[in-house]
Amino acid sequence: MSQKNQEFKFEEWARYAEEDLAMASLALKETGPPNQICFHAQQAAEKYLKGFLVFSGRAVEKNHLLRYLLELCEEIDASFLELRDDAIYLTQFYIETRYPGDIPEFNPSEATQAFEAALRIKEFVLLKISNKT
Repeated sequence: MSQKNQEFKFEEWARYAEEDLAMASLALKETGPPNQICFHAQQAAEKYLKGFLVFSGRAVEKNHLLRYLLELCEEIDASFLELRDDAIYLTQFYIETRYPGDIPEFNPSEATQAFEAALRIKEFVLLKISNKT
């Protein structure tokens, strides 16, 4: 991981995560493309998990697998195990929504599920951080 990324604070990770959630929310309201909603939900969850790692003094690797990031969070706080199903669900939306030929067509129901999973990860991380400050 580059030194530049290591300097980011939780608040910066959270700000970028909120931008992803805002895009997903707007697209949901306008019945926008489900693939993009799913992607932004995955990105928000990834950034909140990375923000927690930074907040906890851990290095953040350049990795997009939510299950792996969650395992790193579990090393700090075992209760992150509660997020496993959401992390597994959201992981599928990183590569699969980005590249032609790999793109399945996700539906609005899956997009809503992805957005809700990202919100649960956000709320969980925010609660953990507020309990440590």
